[in-house]
Amino acid sequence: MTATLTGKVALVTGATGGIGARIVSRLAAEGASVVIGYNRSRQTADDLVSSLAYGDHFVAEATVTDSDCLARLAGQIEKSFGRLDVLVNCAGTTRFVPHPDLDSLDDELIDRIFSVNVRGVIAATRAMRPLLDRTGSGVVVNISSIAGVTAMGSNVAYCASKAAVDNLTKSLVRALAPRIRVVSVSPGVVDTDFIKGRDESWRDEQASRTPLGRLGTPDDVAEAVLAAATHLRFVTGVIIPVDGGRPLA
Repeated sequence: MTATLTGKVALVTGATGGIGARIVSRLAAEGASVVIGYNRSRQTADDLVSSLAYGDHFVAEATVTDSDCLARLAGQIEKSFGRLDVLVNCAGTTRFVPHPDLDSLDDELIDRIFSVNVRGVIAATRAMRPLLDRTGSGVVVNISSIAGVTAMGSNVAYCASKAAVDNLTKSLVRALAPRIRVVSVSPGVVDTDFIKGRDESWRDEQASRTPLGRLGTPDDVAEAVLAAATHLRFVTGVIIPVDGGRPLA
């Protein structure tokens, strides 16, 4: 297969999580130089860059709640590459809180979810806009969730935050077109470390309620991100579900 991203530069925030790491690997395999953005897990990020077979990649702090940090990162990318073709806003946070248990959904958690999941998307896009605009064909891929549509997810605030991300995707299209495309990739339940602590019966139930009969994988999400960044060149402002048909069950 011909590498489709040779000569391109990509930044992935939240790159040390299960989904983010797979996105990094997939973009790198297609020839992109990838900036691996981490918040706290520097060692994990270093291990990830070491695992990439080839290419000009580097690790950098990308704390999406810190606009100064993002500005510094933009400067690093400018100095190293002079361009940015793909921004994947993958940084996110949540915690399992049953929807009826609003008392456990404390203010600190609510603020954290919206600060990372929503403000972080705006801040990272704002910081990287000049570099993305320079190429004339930049793309922002926001990692959303079907929770934003179904209102079923790890907690009430998380669902609302992902609905906001999908809305942001559409608003940013108007703000950044025609030189930058913006797309949401919206997974269902993905088999990552985040859900591995759930009991087996819960996992089996989620799979059985999905028409394709299994949980999603980080690979499924990474393939959708790759498609948005490469083949879907006349697509912007859309939400791409990667959920095995879950809302239809």
